[in-house]
Amino acid sequence: MSAKSPKLHSTATKHEKAVLVAVEIQGSKNNTEELLSELEQLVNTAGASVQKWFTQKLQHPDSRTYVGSGKFKEIADYVKQHEIDMVVFDDELSPSQLRNLERELENIKFLTRTNLILDIFSKNARTSQAKTQVELAQSIFLLPRLTGMWTHLSKQKGGIGMKGPGETEIETDRRILRDKISLLKDKLKDIEKNSRTQRQSRNAEFRVALVGYTNVGKSTIMNLLAGSEVPVENKLFATLDATVRKVVIPYPDESGRYLPFLLSDTVGFIRKLPTSLVESFKSTLAESIEADLLLHVVDISNPNFEEQMKSVKETLLEIGAADKPEIVVFNKIDAFRSDNDFFIGTTGLTAAEFEKSWVARENTPAVFISATGKDNIDSLRNSIYHAWTQIKKSS
Repeated sequence: MSAKSPKLHSTATKHEKAVLVAVEIQGSKNNTEELLSELEQLVNTAGASVQKWFTQKLQHPDSRTYVGSGKFKEIADYVKQHEIDMVVFDDELSPSQLRNLERELENIKFLTRTNLILDIFSKNARTSQAKTQVELAQSIFLLPRLTGMWTHLSKQKGGIGMKGPGETEIETDRRILRDKISLLKDKLKDIEKNSRTQRQSRNAEFRVALVGYTNVGKSTIMNLLAGSEVPVENKLFATLDATVRKVVIPYPDESGRYLPFLLSDTVGFIRKLPTSLVESFKSTLAESIEADLLLHVVDISNPNFEEQMKSVKETLLEIGAADKPEIVVFNKIDAFRSDNDFFIGTTGLTAAEFEKSWVARENTPAVFISATGKDNIDSLRNSIYHAWTQIKKSS
């Protein structure tokens, strides 16, 4: 009789399973389905897979468990039956909500959109600046949430004249975390000082910055114009660090002259971007603040591109770059290729018709391209040249 083969154990990383939860506030203009679709992208980028969405219409999130008791029971039953690893909420959870959820469902991770974004940023940080920025954002996010981490000590009673051990631990951790935040801010100031010196040395040159929602093709456009090799992935927040490349484009008058300029690629924006991240990444976004021209890249194949544009505009306003000269670069027009022309979504308009109506409405130059298909790239180069001539006239 042959000996039994030894039992083999897989060393592969377990692919975690998640469910998504969102409250649809009655009267809110937010598109819950769109936000959850984006949240699912974040979960996928973080390395997990989404099994199901749960939504509930409420006047406001339940103060105890975010959703109502009936909906939470439905979620809990599904989580137990399908061996779900994590429940991800599209909004922030208060410390008390988190404690209640963990009490009801043990050994399950409860995460929020901010948790996911911070996790993705942490994985994608490459330079010292990006790593410091992410660590600072994580620390700022963690500080008000320390209380919930010491609930296991709440059963220990403190005697007269002494503090409870849980309170002591919390105060100690808060002090350590505040000290860490202070050190990280000082470190960022030193890094930013060096970056500012580098930017000042480039003051005489024409500077163009790529801005836009995450995963709209900014890095692909950077590689196309600059002939560089910025990593391109079909994931959210693949680029964190500001990358600057020298670009040279020919004058459109065929005179043989060339326009040199510096092109920078910056971190992508997203709706509900944590304030701590905006604050921490302001030094990276300084490339946008100090640019002479912004190329606002938009994924025209996304049916909600105007909402994404609005989020970018709000972030630019927040960092003080909203009044910069701008060209709207509608990317991914190949997604609407037809036998005769390009059609924009469900509008029935061709690219030329949409461009005309957009410019008339927004009074902003626009160009339609496909970065991967290299369609209409000469129009983009010409638009940059014409913007430069206008900026030069007004300066």
